[in-house]
Order: sequence, then structure tokens, then C-alpha cells
Amino acid sequence: MIVAGEASGDLHASNLYLELKKLIPNIRAIGMGGVHMREAGIDLRYDSSNIAIIGLDGIVKNYPKIHRALRLMQDTACRERPDLLICVDYKEFNFKLARKAKACGIKVLFYVSPQVWAWRPGRVKKYGRAIDRMAVIFPFEVPFYEQYHIPVSYVGHPLAEKIHPSKTKQQALEQLELEESQAIIGLLPGSRTSEVKRLLPIMLAAGALLDKKLSPVSFVLIQASSIDDQQVADIIETSPLTVKVIKNNRYDAIQCCNAVLTTSGTATLEVALLEIPMVITYIVSPLTYIIGKLLVNIPYIGLPNIILGRKIVQEFIQKEAIAENIAAEIEKILNDSEYSTTILTDLKAVKEQLGAGGGTAKLAAVAAGMLGL
Repeated sequence: MIVAGEASGDLHASNLYLELKKLIPNIRAIGMGGVHMREAGIDLRYDSSNIAIIGLDGIVKNYPKIHRALRLMQDTACRERPDLLICVDYKEFNFKLARKAKACGIKVLFYVSPQVWAWRPGRVKKYGRAIDRMAVIFPFEVPFYEQYHIPVSYVGHPLAEKIHPSKTKQQALEQLELEESQAIIGLLPGSRTSEVKRLLPIMLAAGALLDKKLSPVSFVLIQASSIDDQQVADIIETSPLTVKVIKNNRYDAIQCCNAVLTTSGTATLEVALLEIPMVITYIVSPLTYIIGKLLVNIPYIGLPNIILGRKIVQEFIQKEAIAENIAAEIEKILNDSEYSTTILTDLKAVKEQLGAGGGTAKLAAVAAGMLGL
């Protein structure tokens, strides 16, 4: 059984299953996930596309659906008794599922560690009782679990093997009709509707300030496939800025940028792996932010900063996420060569920390080992 709850987990899970089939051709899987898992051949018992939630307010609003899905997967696991349950991210849901499955005598592999090293570290012992092995994507997570005597395997970050432009920078510039003589600023407003609603207007306002100071300058908005075209168009219409919207060739477009303004999350690692200087910004609901401040015990939210344990790129969160702050930082990156060179050196270090790729194959080998094969 393989269970994922969000789009990224659905993709990771499908790739994992395809790798497992190479090792164990007659393997069969049931689970919860989305289109990628279904296309890979997994027998889905629940479609997770309608329970991919962000923030505490979203969880509260959709709790009945989430609870029904959890009960269904718990009952399915204990009734059909798979040889192995692989929980892919979706932490709180999968923790409850893992605990139930373990009580039913099912082996559990948890992939993508809950950030117990960042907040509520007391949970690590509970996870240890609910799983048989943790597969982690960051090297610094290994000693954390080892100190609690929880079996752990470092497999590397799945993005490390996937973030590769399909074209050279010059080819990408020509295809996307971008001028190398201009400063090119990338906008990554997120993959969730709520993120785009909160952050894109601020990004455009920062862009408008930069447009007055820098000449010439171009702006490219790299739109996630999960975001509705009309939502993006409606927000851009409120801005005086001219923006080129790019929906395909994501990595080709990012590599063309001199600097990127991005939301917090996986996008920061994509930008880091492509070694482009960035500014991170994020806004959540007041309730989510207040509770997060009480629980989180690390000083950063940006993954590049967390990986190196220091601030290598600037973060503007909540009240600090204003156009003036963001524009000033982008301007510094573009105009201060010593400053931008330091950022690039640090991003190379982040890339090294994320591994050389092959993480999905390593994860499949761990799963096969737990199956005794």
C-alpha cells in the first residue's frame, strides 16, 4: 500500500512504484493518491486530489473529508494486510495511518520525514513507535533519528535527479523570446490558489518598483500547472507591469533568470539546484502564523537556509513581505556582484547537500529490502 496526499507526493509515489516494478516485476500496489499514481498502475482506493490542504484553516474546513479518507485507508490496510505500507509525506494523516497499520502487524516505511527537527520534537518518539523505518531526503536528518534509535535511511532529495533544463540557456532565451541584454526576474507565486492570491499582487508591486529603477528589465511568471489561467490573468490585469507568463519549460525559464522571487517550499530547492539567486517570501493566515510561531523552533522557513543552517538568501514573511523590502533585495542581488557571488557559492553548497540523484532508486531498494527481496 502506498499513500500520498498532495500533488508532490503523488508524483514521488508513482516514480517509486515504477522503480519497485523494475526490482520486483510482479509487485502489486493499492493506495491513495492522484493521477500520477493511477497512471503508474496503482489501484487507488481514494483520490487524494480533493484533500490537498494548506494551513490550519483549510484543515478545519475540510476535516470531514480528511477524516473519512483516513478511516477508509485504515480499514483497507487492516483488512487487506499489505506486505508493506509506504507513507509518502502528508505527515499528520500518514502518521495516524501508520500507527493503525503497525497495530495490525503491517510493516511501515515513512518517506519524507516530518519536520520534527523543526517543531514539536517530542513527536519523534511517537513516530518511532508507529513505523519500522524512516527514509529521509536531507543528510542532517540522519543523526537526528539515530539519536532516538529509529532506523533511518538517507536516500537523497528526489528533486536532485529531476531538476535539469532541457535546453542550454541561450536556446531557452531564444525559445522564450527573452533578451539576454536585459535583467530577467522570475516570479514563482506558488502552486496553491491561496498562495497565488496572497503573494502574486505583492510580487507584482515589487516588480513595478524595480521597473522604475532598472532599465531594461523583463519579468517572467512561471505558473504552476495546478493554478487556473484566469486567476493569474485577473491579478496581472491589476498591475501596470508587463509580465510574460510561462506554463511549460519551467526549468528552462528559471535558468534564464538573473534573480527569482519565490514562495517558500519546494520551489526554493528547484531554484537552488539551478543555482539562481533568490528572495523567499510567504504569507499565511494569521491563525496559522501565530500557532506556527509558538511551535516552530528553527529560525528559517526557506529550505536552502535550513539545509545550511544559516541565512544564505533573504526571507520576507508576513508583515515583512512588502514590495519595498522585496524590491530592495532584488536590486542588491542584481547590482552588487560580490553579494550575488556569495549567494551563488552558498547555493552550490546546498546542491551538494541534496545529493547526486538516484534517490527514487535508493528508496525503492530500501522498500524492497523491507519486503525481504
